[in-house]
Amino acid sequence: MLDRKSKKSFLARFTKTAICLGMGLFFLVACSSEKPDADRFKQGVFEIPAGDGYSKTIITRKDSFQIEEYEKIISISNDSTVQEKRVKRIDTLYIKWKSNFFYSLKMKSPKKQLDKDAIYVQITKVTDSSYDFSAKVGFSKFKTEGTLFKIK
Repeated sequence: MLDRKSKKSFLARFTKTAICLGMGLFFLVACSSEKPDADRFKQGVFEIPAGDGYSKTIITRKDSFQIEEYEKIISISNDSTVQEKRVKRIDTLYIKWKSNFFYSLKMKSPKKQLDKDAIYVQITKVTDSSYDFSAKVGFSKFKTEGTLFKIK
């Protein structure tokens, strides 16, 4: 049997050992767990599905360029009727990656003042074949969110 002093000494050593083992196990798991990698989204062909007010967008990324193909819906109104016309559009943008989770886009040939502003994109969640993003135009308050899927 252990006396009172020996029990305290044993418990103190046991507690320190348990804490050290627990911390070691924690760091081993934390350091070995795979971090999400958005690097695979820097090149290829992607799709942003159609949403409320916009059509499906196909994006091709190569080097420092991003080409976006989509249909713009234009309303044409005559005296008493309103018709919708779909016009195929292709935009070319420069893409500049700041990190694996942040990039900016700038129109190559802006047609409007708003097109001159950069678009800042933050990747917020990564899966095997897609990522969620939040995008902001210049320093405006306009912000949008969406999901981009890799198709090639």
